Amino acid sequence: MNAPSTDQLPVVVIGAGPIGLAAAAHLVARGIEPLVLEAGPSAGTAVRDWAHVRLFSPWSEITDPAAEKLLAPTGWTRPDGSAYPTGGDWAEQYLRPLADVLDDKIRYGATAVGVARAGRDRIVDSGRDEQPFTVHIALADGREERISARAVIDASGTWSTPSPLGADGLPALGEKSAADHISYRVPDLGDPAVRARYAGKRTAVVGSGASAFTALAHLADLAEDEPGTHAVWILRRGITGSTFGGGEADQLPARGALGLRAKAAVEAGHAGTATGFRTQAVDRDGDRLVLVDENGRRLDPVDEVIVLTGFRPDLSFLSEIRLGLDERLQAPTALAPLIDPNVHSCGTVYPHGVNELSHPEQGVYLVGMKSYGRAPTFLAMTGYEQVRSITAALAGDREAAERVELTLPETGVCGGAGLFDEPEAAQAGPDGGCCGAPATVQIGTGAPASSGGC
Repeated sequence: MNAPSTDQLPVVVIGAGPIGLAAAAHLVARGIEPLVLEAGPSAGTAVRDWAHVRLFSPWSEITDPAAEKLLAPTGWTRPDGSAYPTGGDWAEQYLRPLADVLDDKIRYGATAVGVARAGRDRIVDSGRDEQPFTVHIALADGREERISARAVIDASGTWSTPSPLGADGLPALGEKSAADHISYRVPDLGDPAVRARYAGKRTAVVGSGASAFTALAHLADLAEDEPGTHAVWILRRGITGSTFGGGEADQLPARGALGLRAKAAVEAGHAGTATGFRTQAVDRDGDRLVLVDENGRRLDPVDEVIVLTGFRPDLSFLSEIRLGLDERLQAPTALAPLIDPNVHSCGTVYPHGVNELSHPEQGVYLVGMKSYGRAPTFLAMTGYEQVRSITAALAGDREAAERVELTLPETGVCGGAGLFDEPEAAQAGPDGGCCGAPATVQIGTGAPASSGGC
Protein backbone atom coordinates (compact mmCIF):
# COMPACT_ATOMS: atom_id res chain seq x y z
CA MET A 1 0.00 0.00 0.00
CA ASN A 2 1.33 3.43 -0.90
CA ALA A 3 1.93 5.91 1.92
CA PRO A 4 -0.44 8.89 1.90
CA SER A 5 0.84 12.07 0.32
CA THR A 6 1.93 14.82 2.68
CA ASP A 7 -1.18 16.87 1.79
CA GLN A 8 -3.40 14.04 3.05
CA LEU A 9 -1.82 14.08 6.48
CA PRO A 10 -3.29 16.12 9.33
CA VAL A 11 -1.83 19.33 10.67
CA VAL A 12 -0.77 18.53 14.21
CA VAL A 13 -1.58 21.24 16.75
CA ILE A 14 0.22 20.93 20.08
CA GLY A 15 -1.90 22.21 22.95
CA ALA A 16 -5.69 22.47 23.43
CA GLY A 17 -5.64 25.90 25.01
CA PRO A 18 -7.31 29.02 23.57
CA ILE A 19 -4.88 29.43 20.67
CA GLY A 20 -4.52 25.74 19.87
CA LEU A 21 -8.29 25.27 19.69
CA ALA A 22 -8.59 28.42 17.56
CA ALA A 23 -5.99 26.97 15.20
CA ALA A 24 -8.06 23.80 14.90
CA ALA A 25 -11.21 25.83 14.20
CA HIS A 26 -9.48 27.77 11.43
CA LEU A 27 -8.10 24.56 9.92
CA VAL A 28 -11.59 23.01 9.88
CA ALA A 29 -12.95 26.15 8.21
CA ARG A 30 -10.26 25.76 5.53
CA GLY A 31 -11.07 22.09 4.94
CA ILE A 32 -7.80 20.93 6.49
CA GLU A 33 -7.81 18.07 9.01
CA PRO A 34 -6.37 19.04 12.41
CA LEU A 35 -5.15 16.72 15.14
CA VAL A 36 -4.81 18.50 18.48
CA LEU A 37 -2.52 16.91 21.06
CA GLU A 38 -3.26 17.91 24.66
CA ALA A 39 -1.04 16.69 27.49
CA GLY A 40 -3.76 17.24 30.09
CA PRO A 41 -7.09 15.50 30.58
CA SER A 42 -9.25 18.31 29.20
CA ALA A 43 -9.20 21.40 27.03
CA GLY A 44 -7.60 24.41 28.65
CA THR A 45 -5.76 22.35 31.26
CA ALA A 46 -3.30 25.17 31.93
CA VAL A 47 -6.05 27.79 32.05
CA ARG A 48 -7.82 25.68 34.66
CA ASP A 49 -4.70 25.93 36.82
CA TRP A 50 -5.49 29.62 37.27
CA ALA A 51 -9.27 29.24 37.27
CA HIS A 52 -9.54 31.54 40.30
CA VAL A 53 -7.88 34.49 38.55
CA ARG A 54 -9.91 37.09 36.65
CA LEU A 55 -8.73 38.21 33.24
CA PHE A 56 -8.36 41.89 32.48
CA SER A 57 -9.56 41.43 28.92
CA PRO A 58 -13.36 41.17 28.47
CA TRP A 59 -15.19 38.37 26.68
CA SER A 60 -15.30 40.42 23.47
CA GLU A 61 -11.50 40.10 23.21
CA ILE A 62 -10.90 36.48 24.14
CA THR A 63 -13.01 34.45 21.70
CA ASP A 64 -11.94 33.63 18.16
CA PRO A 65 -14.26 34.39 15.19
CA ALA A 66 -13.70 31.03 13.46
CA ALA A 67 -14.35 29.24 16.74
CA GLU A 68 -17.58 31.18 17.22
CA LYS A 69 -18.77 30.10 13.75
CA LEU A 70 -17.98 26.49 14.60
CA LEU A 71 -19.93 26.80 17.85
CA ALA A 72 -22.94 28.64 16.41
CA PRO A 73 -24.89 25.53 15.20
CA THR A 74 -24.80 24.16 18.76
CA GLY A 75 -26.75 27.18 20.04
CA TRP A 76 -23.72 28.57 21.84
CA THR A 77 -23.67 32.31 22.35
CA ARG A 78 -20.82 34.36 23.66
CA PRO A 79 -21.27 35.69 27.20
CA ASP A 80 -21.70 39.43 27.75
CA GLY A 81 -18.86 40.97 25.77
CA SER A 82 -18.21 43.64 28.39
CA ALA A 83 -17.84 41.18 31.29
CA TYR A 84 -14.47 40.01 32.61
CA PRO A 85 -14.35 36.22 33.10
CA THR A 86 -12.13 34.19 35.39
CA GLY A 87 -9.89 31.53 33.96
CA GLY A 88 -12.47 29.00 35.09
CA ASP A 89 -15.21 30.86 33.22
CA TRP A 90 -13.08 30.95 30.07
CA ALA A 91 -12.41 27.22 30.27
CA GLU A 92 -15.97 26.13 31.04
CA GLN A 93 -18.02 28.56 28.98
CA TYR A 94 -15.84 28.70 25.85
CA LEU A 95 -12.98 26.20 25.69
CA ARG A 96 -14.95 23.15 26.80
CA PRO A 97 -17.85 23.70 24.34
CA LEU A 98 -15.34 24.34 21.54
CA ALA A 99 -13.46 21.15 22.37
CA ASP A 100 -16.77 19.24 22.40
CA VAL A 101 -17.46 20.40 18.84
CA LEU A 102 -13.97 19.40 17.69
CA ASP A 103 -14.55 16.05 19.39
CA ASP A 104 -12.21 13.32 18.06
CA LYS A 105 -9.93 15.89 16.47
CA ILE A 106 -8.42 16.23 19.97
CA ARG A 107 -6.38 13.58 21.78
CA TYR A 108 -6.03 14.04 25.52
CA GLY A 109 -3.24 12.67 27.67
CA ALA A 110 -0.91 12.95 24.68
CA THR A 111 2.33 14.84 25.34
CA ALA A 112 4.54 15.85 22.41
CA VAL A 113 8.07 14.76 23.32
CA GLY A 114 9.75 15.21 19.93
CA VAL A 115 9.22 16.72 16.50
CA ALA A 116 11.39 15.99 13.46
CA ARG A 117 11.35 15.47 9.71
CA ALA A 118 10.64 11.81 9.00
CA GLY A 119 13.96 9.99 8.70
CA ARG A 120 16.00 13.19 8.97
CA ASP A 121 17.72 14.66 12.00
CA ARG A 122 18.42 18.39 11.97
CA ILE A 123 21.78 17.92 10.23
CA VAL A 124 20.52 16.19 7.06
CA ASP A 125 19.69 18.39 4.04
CA SER A 126 18.97 15.75 1.40
CA GLY A 127 15.26 15.43 0.63
CA ARG A 128 14.36 17.22 3.82
CA ASP A 129 11.60 19.48 2.54
CA GLU A 130 9.78 16.60 0.86
CA GLN A 131 9.48 14.61 4.08
CA PRO A 132 6.47 14.88 6.36
CA PHE A 133 6.93 15.74 10.00
CA THR A 134 6.94 13.02 12.60
CA VAL A 135 5.65 13.86 16.06
CA HIS A 136 6.61 11.57 18.92
CA ILE A 137 4.06 11.46 21.73
CA ALA A 138 4.01 9.95 25.19
CA LEU A 139 0.58 8.77 26.33
CA ALA A 140 -0.81 8.90 29.84
CA ASP A 141 -0.73 5.09 30.11
CA GLY A 142 3.01 5.00 29.37
CA ARG A 143 2.79 4.00 25.71
CA GLU A 144 4.55 5.92 22.94
CA GLU A 145 3.45 6.68 19.38
CA ARG A 146 4.65 8.46 16.28
CA ILE A 147 2.27 10.58 14.23
CA SER A 148 2.93 11.83 10.70
CA ALA A 149 1.91 15.41 9.92
CA ARG A 150 1.98 17.79 6.98
CA ALA A 151 2.68 20.71 9.31
CA VAL A 152 3.04 21.38 13.03
CA ILE A 153 1.54 24.30 14.97
CA ASP A 154 3.03 24.46 18.46
CA ALA A 155 0.55 26.21 20.77
CA SER A 156 1.83 24.54 23.94
CA GLY A 157 2.36 27.87 25.71
CA THR A 158 4.85 28.55 28.48
CA TRP A 159 2.84 27.69 31.60
CA SER A 160 4.90 24.58 32.35
CA THR A 161 8.20 26.48 32.51
CA PRO A 162 8.06 29.41 34.96
CA SER A 163 11.21 31.49 35.33
CA PRO A 164 13.17 30.90 38.53
CA LEU A 165 13.84 33.13 41.53
CA GLY A 166 17.47 33.85 40.64
CA ALA A 167 17.97 37.28 39.08
CA ASP A 168 20.42 35.86 36.51
CA GLY A 169 17.76 33.59 35.03
CA LEU A 170 19.11 30.51 36.83
CA PRO A 171 17.69 29.06 40.04
CA ALA A 172 19.01 30.84 43.12
CA LEU A 173 21.35 28.82 45.31
CA GLY A 174 19.12 26.82 47.61
CA GLU A 175 15.98 27.47 45.56
CA LYS A 176 15.45 23.84 44.60
CA SER A 177 16.00 22.51 48.11
CA ALA A 178 13.48 25.07 49.45
CA ALA A 179 10.82 24.01 46.95
CA ASP A 180 8.37 23.03 49.71
CA HIS A 181 8.05 26.73 50.63
CA ILE A 182 8.21 28.24 47.11
CA SER A 183 5.34 28.58 44.63
CA TYR A 184 5.42 29.88 41.05
CA ARG A 185 1.69 30.55 40.76
CA VAL A 186 -0.79 33.10 42.08
CA PRO A 187 -2.29 31.35 45.12
CA ASP A 188 -5.94 30.34 45.17
CA LEU A 189 -6.87 31.60 48.61
CA GLY A 190 -10.38 30.26 48.18
CA ASP A 191 -8.90 26.78 48.64
CA PRO A 192 -8.81 26.09 52.43
CA ALA A 193 -5.47 24.25 52.19
CA VAL A 194 -3.86 27.06 50.22
CA ARG A 195 -5.36 29.68 52.50
CA ALA A 196 -3.90 27.93 55.53
CA ARG A 197 -0.47 27.99 53.90
CA TYR A 198 -0.41 31.82 53.83
CA ALA A 199 -2.75 32.86 56.66
CA GLY A 200 -0.87 34.50 59.51
CA LYS A 201 2.39 34.06 57.62
CA ARG A 202 5.02 36.37 56.15
CA THR A 203 5.28 35.86 52.39
CA ALA A 204 7.77 37.25 49.87
CA VAL A 205 6.28 38.07 46.45
CA VAL A 206 8.94 38.32 43.75
CA GLY A 207 8.03 39.98 40.43
CA SER A 208 6.83 43.27 39.00
CA GLY A 209 4.02 42.40 36.60
CA ALA A 210 0.30 41.73 36.70
CA SER A 211 0.67 38.37 38.42
CA ALA A 212 2.60 39.99 41.28
CA PHE A 213 -0.10 42.68 41.56
CA THR A 214 -2.70 39.93 41.83
CA ALA A 215 -0.83 38.02 44.52
CA LEU A 216 -0.29 41.19 46.58
CA ALA A 217 -3.96 42.13 46.32
CA HIS A 218 -5.07 38.63 47.35
CA LEU A 219 -2.68 38.55 50.31
CA ALA A 220 -3.89 42.01 51.38
CA ASP A 221 -7.46 40.71 51.40
CA LEU A 222 -6.32 37.76 53.50
CA ALA A 223 -4.56 40.11 55.93
CA GLU A 224 -7.88 41.86 56.58
CA ASP A 225 -9.26 38.57 57.95
CA GLU A 226 -6.18 36.83 59.31
CA PRO A 227 -3.96 38.79 61.75
CA GLY A 228 -0.26 38.37 61.22
CA THR A 229 -0.56 37.94 57.46
CA HIS A 230 2.01 40.13 55.72
CA ALA A 231 3.72 40.32 52.35
CA VAL A 232 7.08 41.73 51.34
CA TRP A 233 7.28 42.71 47.67
CA ILE A 234 10.69 41.99 46.15
CA LEU A 235 11.55 44.32 43.26
CA ARG A 236 14.70 44.14 41.18
CA ARG A 237 14.34 47.82 40.36
CA GLY A 238 13.37 50.81 42.46
CA ILE A 239 9.84 52.14 42.83
CA THR A 240 9.04 54.63 40.07
CA GLY A 241 5.98 56.28 38.61
CA SER A 242 5.24 53.19 36.51
CA THR A 243 5.79 50.54 39.20
CA PHE A 244 2.06 50.14 39.83
CA GLY A 245 1.09 50.37 36.17
CA GLY A 246 -1.06 52.92 34.42
CA GLY A 247 -3.80 53.19 37.03
CA GLU A 248 -6.83 55.10 35.81
CA ALA A 249 -4.98 56.03 32.61
CA ASP A 250 -4.46 52.40 31.59
CA GLN A 251 -6.18 51.55 28.32
CA LEU A 252 -7.05 48.17 29.84
CA PRO A 253 -9.08 49.47 32.81
CA ALA A 254 -9.20 46.19 34.73
CA ARG A 255 -5.42 45.95 34.55
CA GLY A 256 -5.05 49.51 35.80
CA ALA A 257 -7.36 48.77 38.72
CA LEU A 258 -5.24 45.75 39.61
CA GLY A 259 -2.11 47.90 39.92
CA LEU A 260 -4.01 50.32 42.15
CA ARG A 261 -5.02 47.44 44.42
CA ALA A 262 -1.36 46.44 44.76
CA LYS A 263 -0.48 50.05 45.59
CA ALA A 264 -3.24 50.15 48.21
CA ALA A 265 -1.86 46.97 49.79
CA VAL A 266 1.51 48.67 50.24
CA GLU A 267 0.01 51.92 51.51
CA ALA A 268 -2.22 50.08 54.01
CA GLY A 269 0.81 48.33 55.47
CA HIS A 270 -0.23 44.85 54.35
CA ALA A 271 2.90 44.66 52.17
CA GLY A 272 6.37 46.06 52.60
CA THR A 273 8.87 46.47 49.76
CA ALA A 274 12.48 45.51 49.17
CA THR A 275 13.78 47.39 46.13
CA GLY A 276 16.92 46.93 44.07
CA PHE A 277 17.03 43.34 45.31
CA ARG A 278 18.36 40.72 42.91
CA THR A 279 18.09 37.34 44.55
CA GLN A 280 21.15 35.11 44.47
CA ALA A 281 20.52 32.61 47.26
CA VAL A 282 17.88 31.17 49.57
CA ASP A 283 19.13 30.26 53.04
CA ARG A 284 17.30 28.27 55.71
CA ASP A 285 16.53 29.77 59.11
CA GLY A 286 14.85 26.86 60.84
CA ASP A 287 11.55 26.37 59.04
CA ARG A 288 11.77 29.82 57.44
CA LEU A 289 13.64 31.18 54.43
CA VAL A 290 16.05 34.09 54.09
CA LEU A 291 16.55 35.68 50.67
CA VAL A 292 20.07 36.92 49.92
CA ASP A 293 20.93 39.27 47.06
CA GLU A 294 24.03 39.48 44.87
CA ASN A 295 25.65 41.96 47.29
CA GLY A 296 25.09 39.79 50.36
CA ARG A 297 22.09 41.77 51.59
CA ARG A 298 19.81 39.56 53.67
CA LEU A 299 16.10 40.11 54.18
CA ASP A 300 14.17 39.22 57.31
CA PRO A 301 12.99 35.58 57.31
CA VAL A 302 9.78 34.66 55.51
CA ASP A 303 7.54 31.61 55.72
CA GLU A 304 6.71 31.37 52.03
CA VAL A 305 7.95 32.73 48.70
CA ILE A 306 5.78 33.33 45.62
CA VAL A 307 7.95 33.69 42.50
CA LEU A 308 6.18 35.51 39.64
CA THR A 309 9.09 36.42 37.38
CA GLY A 310 7.62 35.35 34.07
CA PHE A 311 7.72 32.25 31.90
CA ARG A 312 9.90 30.83 29.14
CA PRO A 313 9.29 28.44 26.24
CA ASP A 314 10.11 24.73 26.45
CA LEU A 315 12.09 24.09 23.26
CA SER A 316 13.47 20.69 24.29
CA PHE A 317 11.13 18.61 22.12
CA LEU A 318 11.92 20.76 19.05
CA SER A 319 15.65 20.03 19.13
CA GLU A 320 15.61 18.25 15.72
CA ILE A 321 13.76 21.10 14.01
CA ARG A 322 15.54 24.04 12.40
CA LEU A 323 14.14 27.05 14.19
CA GLY A 324 15.11 30.68 13.68
CA LEU A 325 14.94 32.23 17.14
CA ASP A 326 16.12 35.52 18.54
CA GLU A 327 19.11 35.04 20.83
CA ARG A 328 17.53 37.06 23.65
CA LEU A 329 13.80 36.45 23.62
CA GLN A 330 13.73 32.95 22.08
CA ALA A 331 10.98 34.29 19.80
CA PRO A 332 10.99 33.98 15.97
CA THR A 333 13.68 36.28 14.60
CA ALA A 334 11.30 38.42 12.52
CA LEU A 335 8.85 38.85 15.40
CA ALA A 336 11.36 39.63 18.14
CA PRO A 337 12.09 43.27 17.15
CA LEU A 338 8.37 44.06 17.38
CA ILE A 339 8.03 42.83 20.97
CA ASP A 340 11.51 43.17 22.49
CA PRO A 341 11.17 44.75 25.98
CA ASN A 342 14.82 45.83 25.80
CA VAL A 343 13.81 48.24 23.05
CA HIS A 344 10.12 48.93 23.47
CA SER A 345 9.91 50.73 26.78
CA CYS A 346 6.85 52.37 25.25
CA GLY A 347 5.41 50.68 22.18
CA THR A 348 2.58 48.82 20.52
CA VAL A 349 1.77 45.12 20.35
CA TYR A 350 1.65 44.74 16.58
CA PRO A 351 -0.59 42.19 14.85
CA HIS A 352 1.45 39.79 12.75
CA GLY A 353 1.16 36.55 10.86
CA VAL A 354 2.84 33.85 8.85
CA ASN A 355 5.72 36.01 7.60
CA GLU A 356 6.93 36.91 11.09
CA LEU A 357 6.29 33.39 12.43
CA SER A 358 8.06 31.34 9.76
CA HIS A 359 11.26 29.41 10.44
CA PRO A 360 14.05 27.95 8.28
CA GLU A 361 12.11 24.67 8.68
CA GLN A 362 9.06 25.31 6.52
CA GLY A 363 5.77 24.06 7.92
CA VAL A 364 6.45 24.43 11.63
CA TYR A 365 5.12 27.37 13.62
CA LEU A 366 5.26 28.52 17.24
CA VAL A 367 2.09 30.44 18.11
CA GLY A 368 0.44 32.03 21.12
CA MET A 369 2.47 32.69 24.25
CA LYS A 370 5.21 30.37 23.02
CA SER A 371 5.79 32.55 19.95
CA TYR A 372 6.65 35.46 22.26
CA GLY A 373 9.43 33.51 23.94
CA ARG A 374 10.26 35.39 27.12
CA ALA A 375 8.47 38.63 26.19
CA PRO A 376 5.52 39.36 28.52
CA THR A 377 3.35 41.27 26.07
CA PHE A 378 1.06 38.64 24.51
CA LEU A 379 -2.66 39.25 23.89
CA ALA A 380 -5.21 36.54 23.04
CA MET A 381 -6.41 38.51 20.02
CA THR A 382 -2.86 38.50 18.69
CA GLY A 383 -2.76 34.70 18.90
CA TYR A 384 -6.06 34.37 17.06
CA GLU A 385 -4.70 36.53 14.25
CA GLN A 386 -1.54 34.41 14.16
CA VAL A 387 -3.40 31.17 13.54
CA ARG A 388 -5.80 32.76 11.06
CA SER A 389 -2.82 33.85 8.96
CA ILE A 390 -0.96 30.55 9.28
CA THR A 391 -3.95 28.39 8.35
CA ALA A 392 -4.60 30.60 5.33
CA ALA A 393 -1.00 30.01 4.23
CA LEU A 394 -1.33 26.25 4.73
CA ALA A 395 -4.45 26.35 2.54
CA GLY A 396 -2.49 28.12 -0.20
CA ASP A 397 -4.34 31.43 0.24
CA ARG A 398 -1.30 33.67 0.43
CA GLU A 399 -3.28 36.87 -0.04
CA ALA A 400 -5.36 36.16 3.07
CA ALA A 401 -2.30 35.00 4.97
CA GLU A 402 -0.52 38.30 4.42
CA ARG A 403 -3.57 40.49 5.05
CA VAL A 404 -3.82 42.00 8.53
CA GLU A 405 -7.34 41.50 9.87
CA LEU A 406 -6.80 42.81 13.37
CA THR A 407 -6.49 46.28 14.83
CA LEU A 408 -5.19 46.38 18.40
CA PRO A 409 -5.38 49.26 20.85
CA GLU A 410 -2.08 50.99 21.51
CA THR A 411 -1.44 49.46 24.91
CA GLY A 412 2.11 50.65 25.42
CA VAL A 413 4.76 48.72 27.30
CA CYS A 414 6.18 51.21 29.75
CA GLY A 415 9.34 50.55 31.66
CA GLY A 416 9.93 47.40 29.63
CA ALA A 417 10.96 44.21 31.37
CA GLY A 418 14.35 44.40 29.71
CA LEU A 419 15.35 47.54 31.60
CA PHE A 420 18.01 47.09 34.29
CA ASP A 421 18.75 50.03 36.58
CA GLU A 422 17.39 52.85 34.45
CA PRO A 423 14.76 54.64 36.52
CA GLU A 424 14.84 57.64 34.19
CA ALA A 425 13.76 55.42 31.30
CA ALA A 426 11.09 53.78 33.40
CA GLN A 427 9.64 57.18 34.28
CA ALA A 428 9.55 58.54 30.75
CA GLY A 429 6.76 60.97 30.09
CA PRO A 430 4.80 63.23 32.40
CA ASP A 431 4.04 61.70 35.80
CA GLY A 432 6.09 58.65 34.87
CA GLY A 433 3.08 57.38 32.99
CA CYS A 434 4.54 56.92 29.51
CA CYS A 435 1.78 55.50 27.36
CA GLY A 436 -0.46 55.00 30.35
CA ALA A 437 0.25 51.26 30.61
CA PRO A 438 2.39 49.07 32.83
CA ALA A 439 5.27 46.78 32.07
CA THR A 440 3.14 43.87 30.94
CA VAL A 441 0.23 43.45 28.57
CA GLN A 442 -0.81 39.90 29.43
CA ILE A 443 -4.30 38.55 28.90
CA GLY A 444 -4.91 37.44 32.48
CA THR A 445 -4.20 38.92 35.84
CA GLY A 446 -2.56 35.77 37.10
CA ALA A 447 -1.69 33.99 33.94
CA PRO A 448 1.17 34.13 31.55
CA ALA A 449 -1.69 34.22 30.92
CA SER A 450 -2.16 31.97 29.60
CA SER A 451 -1.19 30.59 29.32
CA GLY A 452 -0.77 27.82 29.16
CA GLY A 453 -2.17 27.09 25.86
CA CYS A 454 -2.24 30.67 24.67
